Amino acid sequence: MFEIYDVVIIPLIIGLVELFKKAGVSKKYLPFIALVIGIAVGVVYVADYDWKQGVLVGAMLGLAASGLYSSSKNTLEKGDE
Repeated sequence: MFEIYDVVIIPLIIGLVELFKKAGVSKKYLPFIALVIGIAVGVVYVADYDWKQGVLVGAMLGLAASGLYSSSKNTLEKGDE
């Protein structure tokens, strides 16, 4: 079952995606990587191998991480103008 404290997984996903970025992965693949990591964490950690709930919660976590990363990046870039 998804608990409210599981949202701390989102910054972890952002950090892992950042590692992929530093490793040279193209930026266009990073949202997909965040989604895959989110689903994997959702299935294994959050939903304890309940695939339906794990994919749903994991997709939410991955997409939230991708959106948070993207929006904070855009905000920082606009602030530099």
